[in-house]
Amino acid sequence: MTSPIACQEPMVAPPTPTPLVEVNDLAKRFDVSAPWLTRVLAREPRRTVRAVDGVSFRIRRGGTLALVGESGCGKSTVARMLVGLQAPDRGQVHFDGQDALAAWRAGRRAAGLRRRLQMIFQDPYASLNPRWRVADIVAEPLLVHGLAGDRRQARERVDQLLAAVGLDGADAGRFPHQFSGGQRQRISIARALASGPEFLVCDEPTSALDVSVQAQVLNLMKDLQQSLGLTYLFISHNLAVVHHMADEVGVMYLGRLVELAPRRQLFAQPRHPYTRMLLDAIPDLHATGRARTPVQGEVPNPLSPPTGCTFHPRCPHATPRCRAEVPVWRVLPAGGAVACHAVEEGRLG
Repeated sequence: MTSPIACQEPMVAPPTPTPLVEVNDLAKRFDVSAPWLTRVLAREPRRTVRAVDGVSFRIRRGGTLALVGESGCGKSTVARMLVGLQAPDRGQVHFDGQDALAAWRAGRRAAGLRRRLQMIFQDPYASLNPRWRVADIVAEPLLVHGLAGDRRQARERVDQLLAAVGLDGADAGRFPHQFSGGQRQRISIARALASGPEFLVCDEPTSALDVSVQAQVLNLMKDLQQSLGLTYLFISHNLAVVHHMADEVGVMYLGRLVELAPRRQLFAQPRHPYTRMLLDAIPDLHATGRARTPVQGEVPNPLSPPTGCTFHPRCPHATPRCRAEVPVWRVLPAGGAVACHAVEEGRLG
């Protein structure tokens, strides 16, 4: 087997000259220490958790990168750092060649970037102001960014946006609680599209919806992507949704990317043991009799992660090297990138 080529950051293929979104070595820690007096009396040190630890990826213009992994792996923290809701401890985020982190720190000067970059949240009800009518919710980005001359023009644009997401203009006079979950998520999408963005960060946008409604919203998002040329970062724990939406898939575990590959390749030939475990957990009526690796163990406490490869306590292929040495990213000859000693040593094909 040809040995993989070591690299500092994951890349599925040679990068385009100017990817729309480029993230390098993004990291975030949270202080979860007890109050000062409690720590003094108990003689306890400060405690921090590494929510994100050195994540790197690129998203081509018009493409969709999905981040998957178990709850608590850092997916949503990555999403929030990309849109400026949380500041990273280190790393770089470039949007269309512009330093996004510097723009977020600049405050008002970031308005142009914020218009081009929007977010769709997991809970459509919690993300909508219950005291506002739909017309005001969807029109707010238009008025904030000066994209409508007056409220009459804003209302005309609101009607167009509601029609684009499958709602009626008459819905503009209603409140969020008067809609179903799927309709509320359509309102959230309309609001996100109001500023004319190029990049949407979608944080579990269908996880709170019924299965049939999920399919409708996902198909709507695919249609909007094709018609408007949108670029997506799609956060999900549902691999069926990821298979439908993504062009590339990044698998996260305890704050780190462990595998990054084109969608077809990752589902057909997963390389990392954790990716294989996630895929084996999907019920498949057509794979009766095929050997499957059952989901093993629990996610370790992020306050005291395992040494070396953080997945080694749950990995059936772990060796002493896995317990002592952190694996580095390696671009594989067949494409994709993975951080795994077993793959590097040829023990896992």
